[in-house]
Amino acid sequence: MQRLIPTLLATALACSALPALAAADLVLFNGKVFTAEPGQGLMQAVAVKDGKVLQVGSDAQIQALADAHTQRIDLAGKVLMPGMIDSHSHPVVAAFDSLGANLQDEVKPLPELEQWILAEVGQGRGKAGEVISIAGVSSAYWDNSRELGQLFNQGRWARQPLVLSGIDGHTGWANQAMLKRLQIDAALVKGLSEQDRSYVGHDVDFTPNGYFAEARWDQVRSQIPAASQEVMLKAAREAVRVNNQYGVTAWMDAAANAGSGDSLFDFKATAQTVGVLPLYRALAERGELNAHVAALMITNPKSRPADLEVLAKVVKQFEGVPNLSFPGIKVFVDGVLEYPGQTAAVITPYSNSHKNGQLLIEPQHFGELVAAAEQRDWIVHMHAVGDRAVRESLNGVAYARTLQGTPLAHSISHLQLVDPKDFARFKQLGVIASMQLLWATGENYTVELVKPYVSAQAYAYQYPAHSLQQAGAVIAGASDWPVSSPNPWNAIAQAMTRKGPLGVLNAGESVDRQVMFQAYTLNAAKALRLERQIGSLAPGKQADLIVLDRDVFKVSAEDLFETRVLKTYFAGKQVYASES
Repeated sequence: MQRLIPTLLATALACSALPALAAADLVLFNGKVFTAEPGQGLMQAVAVKDGKVLQVGSDAQIQALADAHTQRIDLAGKVLMPGMIDSHSHPVVAAFDSLGANLQDEVKPLPELEQWILAEVGQGRGKAGEVISIAGVSSAYWDNSRELGQLFNQGRWARQPLVLSGIDGHTGWANQAMLKRLQIDAALVKGLSEQDRSYVGHDVDFTPNGYFAEARWDQVRSQIPAASQEVMLKAAREAVRVNNQYGVTAWMDAAANAGSGDSLFDFKATAQTVGVLPLYRALAERGELNAHVAALMITNPKSRPADLEVLAKVVKQFEGVPNLSFPGIKVFVDGVLEYPGQTAAVITPYSNSHKNGQLLIEPQHFGELVAAAEQRDWIVHMHAVGDRAVRESLNGVAYARTLQGTPLAHSISHLQLVDPKDFARFKQLGVIASMQLLWATGENYTVELVKPYVSAQAYAYQYPAHSLQQAGAVIAGASDWPVSSPNPWNAIAQAMTRKGPLGVLNAGESVDRQVMFQAYTLNAAKALRLERQIGSLAPGKQADLIVLDRDVFKVSAEDLFETRVLKTYFAGKQVYASES
């Protein structure tokens, strides 16, 4: 007993030295609380003070932190989670597209498409100056460029410029009236380099048929008259609203310094190239930026270390903007896999063209760029779709790892094809896999526009989430909105089933919901370099919280797909509530 007394006395003295927890501003109790803290089970309640998590625990523990001034919310058994985080998105552009004429990837017979376009224009959507501009167009149309031309190059369309923007962001189509406006003709196409010419659909006599890809598509897209700042601010506000509606409270803007007139695939950065950054600042100044935005500075794939200085000047202009951070740079390593684009860099040549796609970086120098970014404490976020692009991205990081300095958690996004030899390298190099698993489905894009043209082995590892996870890779959830929906619940469910209208895409690559919950919380926070501030519910972290309409731990994948967010809190403040 004498040995116990000093121990009890020491414990009592230690406890008395601890400061008493201040009363909470908000407590949410009687729920199922998923904290996303590794190894921690479900809790019952959360206390919030000054916009941060005060404590997570049992109902009794949390209720004890409330006083007469505390707001109390009975969750009535509902699930509460950290806010969802999107590790690759273009939300301002996406919201702008949603405000206009947007096909949203729907494929209509051409006569119906024409009538739909005319109806949209009649209702005041789809007109940019004198140009009719349609967003969200499926890649399925591009194999019918001749038929598109037969319809949209005559009659009422003979003098009316029309542009169809591919939902993938890499491709599009323009009619002859638009090409004439841009002075794009057979002579120009004939004079292009072999690579640039490969980005232009054309006949044997070099007459363009209206289809464009990558940098050549940028040159068409950039000539669509730009929207006013008032309209773009409305789009930025809509981007925040839509994300909050789905429970998304943070995202990586994967090309924040690029504007509508800038080429993404042959980007030339200047100190005046600021993209959507002024819009985020304007929202922050109005107290309307209810999300964390990790803004990536896009840089040319062939950039040298010295070229990063101009990006640093852009960052300097926006330092100190609340909820806006600058984790690093974005690089396009390749393009898209789908036919007829086939600009993704692949190891085994495409069966139709016998080419390997386009590698946009210079492998012999890319590692130098990664190392230079690390010297500035910047990550490199890489767009890599084909397996060769993924390999060369990893090679660039591997080079940087041979040098002195603290290694950073770089990330590769898309990862449509990954060679099995590279699975383990993600963990070895500390590279985060930013994946859009809503795309992991048997549909037109994967089955009809990819399968016939790539090797059987490559196709078997399309969107290899399970293989990467088993190899120890950190998987972060992402949407690439507007390429697909920003709704994380759709993507989480799709990652589990991989079902689509044309069957199941590589069933062995499915992952369970727990993997995906982690992917859209703490893992995505790591990709944004904000894991110390957000991504899990732990004392001291910002209180970004969401309340859900169903038990996402028990419902079927089909029901999980339909999950609705009832309330979204940003820094402890309610920023969204379901009308129902």
